[in-house]
Amino acid sequence: MAPRKVAKGVYWVGALDWDRRLFDELIPLPDGTSYNAYLIQGDRRVALIDTVDPSKVERLLDSLRDLNIERIDYVVANHAEQDHSGGIPEILEAYPEASVVATPRCRELLMDLLHLPEERIKTVEDGEQLSLGDKTLEFIHAPWVHWPETMLTYLREQRILFTCDLFGSHLATSDLSVRDEGEVYEAAKRYYAEIMMPFRAVIRRHLERIRELEVDVIAPSHGPIYRDPSFILKAYEHWISDEVENEVVIVYVSMHGSTGEMIARLVDALMERGIGVKPFNLTVTDIGELAIALVDAATLVVASPTVLGGPHPSILYAAHIINALRPKLRYIVLITSYAWGGRTLKMLRETLSGLQAEIIDSIEIKGKARERDLERIDRLAEEILNKHQEIGIKEE
Repeated sequence: MAPRKVAKGVYWVGALDWDRRLFDELIPLPDGTSYNAYLIQGDRRVALIDTVDPSKVERLLDSLRDLNIERIDYVVANHAEQDHSGGIPEILEAYPEASVVATPRCRELLMDLLHLPEERIKTVEDGEQLSLGDKTLEFIHAPWVHWPETMLTYLREQRILFTCDLFGSHLATSDLSVRDEGEVYEAAKRYYAEIMMPFRAVIRRHLERIRELEVDVIAPSHGPIYRDPSFILKAYEHWISDEVENEVVIVYVSMHGSTGEMIARLVDALMERGIGVKPFNLTVTDIGELAIALVDAATLVVASPTVLGGPHPSILYAAHIINALRPKLRYIVLITSYAWGGRTLKMLRETLSGLQAEIIDSIEIKGKARERDLERIDRLAEEILNKHQEIGIKEE
């Protein structure tokens, strides 16, 4: 894709990846993604903000040739992860006068991940500025959004904030800027849920600093840019808040129908009480859709049959992911069925131990659920309703 003008002397020179369907061999990409690199031409020096995934380096070099770029002075590495930094070796070879600009921690990672020579890397401190002549770059250290070395870059004169992964969306689109807010909102929420949610307390602190800047454009490393920054800032303010909604997320697997029967009863009982329900059968679930549902939910229900003395492997995998994502859940319910025994409940408690949520019930059913077991499910729905009301969540 040809380079595209963002502002005077500022160009998008990244690459679209329409066909990529998995990121980090883990994260589903239903809409592909983009690797956004930005060229900034000052009247004295030229800087490149990030590069692209190694698979798309030729696209980046083609864009620089299209713009007749004969010299690059600085390659700003906001993040060492290879989808951002993977093209740096080729850029340094094509532009031998260029030096890499990074945080001290990022320098270490670039040397480890890409074997970059130390003498080609210039480190910058938090708040340090770099002049390109008529343009000034200011560097904002933003560790743990979502790696320890992450940095944001602010183009002061044109009020453009290059936010690295923060505010990104895995969305391959021909639109340089946000055009369809609904489409971008869903993609950005998925991105937040899958990648940023574990760091929401850290992001909250960084948002306070961003509010102090005068920002006209937010240019992330994935997805379209925001010419109305308030759109994505308001979304993030909601997602990172402590507010939860009157929703229950249910993750389950049912091998022979027993667990499925209990979940069907629970779904009906919750809906009758005006509680939103999002059930996910893990045999057919997109893990990204599950992550999105967890962003605002008040309660999580995990239901598993017993397999070889423990949870179904798909349930154990999902529980591990949920524990790592650290959603702002308030309550957890565990449900299991078994034939002759096992440690399913114990293993689930251990796997979910990182969540700051109260386990309000653990239900263990032997064999096929009897009527008294289903009545217990009804009482569970009532207890969930009471818990939601206690923290001020209103019925839908």
